[in-house]
Amino acid sequence: MRIEIKGRNVVVSDELRERAEKRFAKISRQVSPLARLELELSEERNPSIRESQVAEATLYLKGATLRARDSAESMLHAINLVEEELSRQVKRHREKRRRRREIARAHARAVAP
Repeated sequence: MRIEIKGRNVVVSDELRERAEKRFAKISRQVSPLARLELELSEERNPSIRESQVAEATLYLKGATLRARDSAESMLHAINLVEEELSRQVKRHREKRRRRREIARAHARAVAP
């Protein structure tokens, strides 16, 4: 899986980039190597917003696009929240595809004598 990390109003340091790549390694093992993940990190400039660090992730898969957005007080925590949400979506997507294949196989067995 290719990971693109962008910063909007935020400087993406090498340490932050490494932490994000390490965090998304689990998802990377579950999806195709052709999948692409865009992680956009930004900061809300409004002082009244307590959770001003925002992480948005978009995962482009074959036939599906999964998105997650979370905010927290620290950027690392926001990245962790986004990864957990995206991980749940990937798991759900894989289960859905697996069920469809099983139904198709069962239908093919029932039709073929």
